[in-house]
Amino acid sequence: MLGMLLGVFYREFTKINDYTEETVLSGLHTHVLVLGVFFLLIVLLLEKSFELTKDKRFSIFFITYNIGLILSVIMMAIRGCVEVLSLEISTMTDSSISGTAGLSHIIMTIAYILFFLILLNRINDVES
Repeated sequence: MLGMLLGVFYREFTKINDYTEETVLSGLHTHVLVLGVFFLLIVLLLEKSFELTKDKRFSIFFITYNIGLILSVIMMAIRGCVEVLSLEISTMTDSSISGTAGLSHIIMTIAYILFFLILLNRINDVES
């Protein structure tokens, strides 16, 4: 639902503000659908085959992943709104937005590494 709402927000927000250039807001819809829906559907399918949740680290992965995803989406929305509204922001604020977005990517990378370690562990356990 959030992915669909963000797609509508992007379209309407840019239309209301007569904004026709490229903006980070255009990627929100896709990011939420791919990272928030399709990836988790893949996790669900892998759960059915390898029982990923039996690994004690799975909840750490899941929490870390969602924190990174939510933070990333928030930073994309902020960056996009700044672009569309043509806000004059200080260099420090601009750097803070970029830094926080970078931090969200680092958090998601940690989650992905943890996920693949869990998957590898469960594949090896199932084969044994």
